Amino acid sequence: MPNLAKCPNQWDAKTRECKVIIETPKGRRNKFGYNSEYGAFDLKFLLPHGLVFPFDFGFIPSTLAPDGDPLDIMILMEEPAHVGCLVDIRVIGVIEAQQVEDGKKEANHRLIGVARQSYAHGEVQSLDEVPEYILDQVEEFFRSYNKLRGKKFHISGRQGPQRAAALVAQAMAASRKPPKRPK
Repeated sequence: MPNLAKCPNQWDAKTRECKVIIETPKGRRNKFGYNSEYGAFDLKFLLPHGLVFPFDFGFIPSTLAPDGDPLDIMILMEEPAHVGCLVDIRVIGVIEAQQVEDGKKEANHRLIGVARQSYAHGEVQSLDEVPEYILDQVEEFFRSYNKLRGKKFHISGRQGPQRAAALVAQAMAASRKPPKRPK
């Protein structure tokens, strides 16, 4: 089985469209993560009662974020996909944030995208077109989610599609660099 994290994402910089692999579906308390060694999805942890993923959460293959994983992305669409589902999306913005764990700060931005097949969100081009209350709730989810894991999640702002596309381009370039060898 191929390593899904290294599959082509078919990034189109002009339309900001690509393919995403869903790790955790909307409405789930189970947090899944892709395990490249097994080519399967691990159950990472269980969220408490009352806390669920507000939208599908996944990653953009053939990218490398500063945390060493593929870029994370939350996808707006009406119905949940399933774990491992390949979804065509458009990147519409980013929630920029720093994650703090054991005193160590690390950028951990959350890209936001829309499923191209979505009736309600498929034509959305920018975060500016998403109702404020939805973005507020997504941000609060990420704060609560990280707090449960002993981390602080400090949001520095929301940026539009150009900034998000730049982050995708940077992460794609980082994924093409050879890995650093230990000294």
